[in-house]
Amino acid sequence: MAFISHLDEKKHIRSTTVIAVRHRGKSAIGADGQVTLDDTVIKTSADKLRELGDGKVVVGFAGGAADALTLFDRFEDKLKAYPKDVRRAAVELAKDWRLDRALRRLEALLVAATKKNLFLIGGNGDIIEPDDGVLAVGSGAPYATAAARALIRHCPKMSAGDIVSESLKIASEICIYTNEQIRIIEL
Repeated sequence: MAFISHLDEKKHIRSTTVIAVRHRGKSAIGADGQVTLDDTVIKTSADKLRELGDGKVVVGFAGGAADALTLFDRFEDKLKAYPKDVRRAAVELAKDWRLDRALRRLEALLVAATKKNLFLIGGNGDIIEPDDGVLAVGSGAPYATAAARALIRHCPKMSAGDIVSESLKIASEICIYTNEQIRIIEL
């Protein structure tokens, strides 16, 4: 499921691809490494994934890096407050993000993956769990989502990690804001 938020045009999240897949009882999340400033690539190997909650949750982001790092810290705090309930931690983060005046200005989207769940967390109070086990954000999200769905349908024996890898490679061939410098974490 690709995510298109009701963010206004000024806050359109682009310039990356993060995808999470839940398939055959496992989850994997991956991201490309490209960082752009307007039309220029300024870094090719950025790390857009973080392990939180003692490695039980992996979070990727699209949007501003400083904003995402702030949200990673807040999400880590929520995971400590609700160590056995990642869904509740995600809801609490989204509530704070929406209600806190300073947090509301942060321009990022988070994709969180556990062994059993995938979540998209947004600053408008959005918390989305995909029906089909595919969740992506960023400018390459539609391409990666389409690739992942096709691979799940036509190559059902592939692992979640392999689906994420191939989906990101396909997105990098189409989206100018996505590169092949990918990092994947399997849960």
